[in-house]
Amino acid sequence: MTPTSGSPWPSGWAMYPLAFLLIFGVAIAIERLINLSKAAIDAESFFQQLEEAMRSGGGAKAAAQLCSETRGPVASVIHAGLLRLHRGVDNVEKAIENAGAVEMAFLERGMVWLSTVANLAPMVGFLGTVSGMINAFQAIKIAGDVDPSMVAGGISEALITTAAGLVVGILIQFCYNFFVSRIDKIIADMQEHTAGFIDVLTEIELKGQES
Repeated sequence: MTPTSGSPWPSGWAMYPLAFLLIFGVAIAIERLINLSKAAIDAESFFQQLEEAMRSGGGAKAAAQLCSETRGPVASVIHAGLLRLHRGVDNVEKAIENAGAVEMAFLERGMVWLSTVANLAPMVGFLGTVSGMINAFQAIKIAGDVDPSMVAGGISEALITTAAGLVVGILIQFCYNFFVSRIDKIIADMQEHTAGFIDVLTEIELKGQES
């Protein structure tokens, strides 16, 4: 009995979980790509428009309208702060911190599963190889003699699962690293421009007190 007898896959049972991990990982990667693409905006341009709205006659109302019409976590977090503007700058900062935590959780949703797939796939592939090697040596033991072609064929087929596991792991790890860099960029923009928003509010408040 060879390591591949009775299986539609050339390397046995391990190819089934590897196929599942690949499909699962790609599905999460596509979902993350779509949502992170929607979350990414030209933060500099948005903040310039926001500052102009805050300093114009429309004030906070015009800024809130701009935020509600702009997609992405930067606009959502600032909008949450604007809704608490009547309670003072301190409450605005707290609202921004709470909204920022929610947005960060949304941005990082699904990332733990990508990391799990990237780490698990090579191990499943190696387990399939070990299982295939065991089956190959058992077949040699039953046959009673050593056929070099059977040994080489069994080992080469068993190693396919390791190769498949590494391919899946490398692909998903690349997606994971790419998304981490995108998330870090969005979070950096969110922190930078919310801090700038607080500065603008403080400046406007001080001018109002002076006048």
